[in-house]
Amino acid sequence: MNLKMIGIDFTSAAITVRQRFSFTRNGMAEAMEQLKKKKEIRGCVLISTCNRMELWLSLREEAQLALPELLCGLKKLSVQEYRNYLIWRENEQAVNHLFYLSAGMKSQIVGEDQILTQVGEALMFARQQECTDRILEVLFRMAVTAGKQVKSRVTMDKANFSAAHQALDFLKRRGNVLTGKKCLVIGNGEMGRLTAQALMEEGADVTVTIRQYKSGMVQIPQGAKRIDYGERYQYIPACDLVVSATASPNVTIAREMLQKCFAGGDNGKISARQQIYVDLAVPRDMETSIAEMENVEYYDMDSLPIQTQSQEMRNQCRQAEEILKEEIHKFMVWQECSDMVPRIQQIGMETAEELVWRMEKPFGELCLSGAEKEKLQQQLKVAAAKVVDKLLFELRDEAEPEMLRKTVEIMEQVYGKHTENQDGKT
Repeated sequence: MNLKMIGIDFTSAAITVRQRFSFTRNGMAEAMEQLKKKKEIRGCVLISTCNRMELWLSLREEAQLALPELLCGLKKLSVQEYRNYLIWRENEQAVNHLFYLSAGMKSQIVGEDQILTQVGEALMFARQQECTDRILEVLFRMAVTAGKQVKSRVTMDKANFSAAHQALDFLKRRGNVLTGKKCLVIGNGEMGRLTAQALMEEGADVTVTIRQYKSGMVQIPQGAKRIDYGERYQYIPACDLVVSATASPNVTIAREMLQKCFAGGDNGKISARQQIYVDLAVPRDMETSIAEMENVEYYDMDSLPIQTQSQEMRNQCRQAEEILKEEIHKFMVWQECSDMVPRIQQIGMETAEELVWRMEKPFGELCLSGAEKEKLQQQLKVAAAKVVDKLLFELRDEAEPEMLRKTVEIMEQVYGKHTENQDGKT
């Protein structure tokens, strides 16, 4: 295994830096196309979320790549300027990170669910781009499975919290009542839907923007209203809260346009309505200068404080860690024994050959035609090979690597002798 990852997250960089490394889906596809051309790379996966961006690479044995240069090259950024913000890991350290990440243990909101979906979607997208290899496929699948185990066996204090829930929780702690408030949610992707749903659960009057060319294809929470994205500035003056959460690199709220939509009457005065603007996107959707406008409260991802973990939460984290350690061990055993796979399969085939060889006399007593005999022999070969493969693969999953290696070596010796005997007709 020659596994590498490099990335940037909320622990190493502010949103102003993180957004320079974020990828749209089209950007991810273009980056993967470039990475596939490098002979050192067997497979790659990209994770790009609000709080992090990670590039995962499975390299050919002994291959080396300058990761900061590679990543900054993809984004056309200066390595010298951004090197200190980047975090890179390899092999077992990288494996541990992905398992903990998938379970929400490395999220800004510990135990949140969204990252598990995002890791699974990252694998699926890489698979669609034909960019995964066997190591990355198994690693990501097992990490997602481990994350699901944690979710099903440990109930976190903040389970099911997303950035949207955290933002609303923060606003409520500051004395804002959301019930009955008129809210506009810009964006109908995963984060937009979560935000709209969370606001509706608080009893808010929610409207979601829909891009006209997609209006028949999107899903919004039942009971939410919809307007065309192009009409957002006309709707904003009536709002108490505006949340933007798109995956687009384009600005959704510009200060100049916001000022124009508030210009009322001939005197051009700004509306006295107190409004809250929350930007949950990376890169940012809103121009930060709107915070300087009269009667505007503005928050982005870096403005949302993280609460100190309770003792109960710490106990739940320890339970999650026990599960993750066990699942990580399973992957490391699989990886250490992965070179056994072709040898196990070879033993299965040789076992099947011996079974058919030993059944030669009984076959002769069945009065079968040549075609029938050949068909039965083939069926026996397949069945015997599957049985032996199953036994040895189960042993691989349950036994220590050394025991598996010794078992395989003994069986290879046994079937090596059988082959000699068979060839010698003994």
